[in-house]
Amino acid sequence: MPFELPNYLDFCLQIFHRCKCNTFVHIGDLVDNHAINYHEHDPNGKSPKDEIEEAKKRLRNWYKAFPKLYLCRGNHDRMVDRKGRTEGLPECVFRPFREIWNLPKGWKDDFSFTLYNVIFEHGTGYSGDNAHLKAAYNNRQSTVIGHTHAHGTIGYLANEKDCIFGMNVGCGIDRHTYAFEYGRDFKKKPIIGCGVVTDNGRFAQVFPMEL
Repeated sequence: MPFELPNYLDFCLQIFHRCKCNTFVHIGDLVDNHAINYHEHDPNGKSPKDEIEEAKKRLRNWYKAFPKLYLCRGNHDRMVDRKGRTEGLPECVFRPFREIWNLPKGWKDDFSFTLYNVIFEHGTGYSGDNAHLKAAYNNRQSTVIGHTHAHGTIGYLANEKDCIFGMNVGCGIDRHTYAFEYGRDFKKKPIIGCGVVTDNGRFAQVFPMEL
């Protein structure tokens, strides 16, 4: 937020009902924090305060749709803390992440969760076509990520002991907004979608959104 596709929440709800999901994970980034990040800023864009207020407004719809959810904090979610360190400010002067975004009591936030013997994490630090497989390989366990926007895919790794998967669920960004202007000339465009894990962590599927 606030640079997600307008219909992305509706799409996620459609998949929720279609697959009869009972556990929900937001893979991160919850917010973009474009106005305070380390990239080049659009001088015509929103101020940090205006971006935060718009994000909070949009988040209320997600809180209502998913009152209980596991949130994996991503690299953009950490932007306030990173900026503080850059300026040499101690952690005690900043508001907690949950307080800034008014997270509901039913939302649990952390950098990773293990559910149904599957690790869910944003995927910060991974890149490239095989980021999901690298994450699963490094964790030695089935892993779900979402950090690399241009990938929505699943791969499996097997040895004599077991068979695990890595899944990249895609994202929900609106690439036509100024916050993603940096990717205008990229040949690979974002995969808009979400992922579902079934059979107690044994299988996974990516659902691309029809645009």
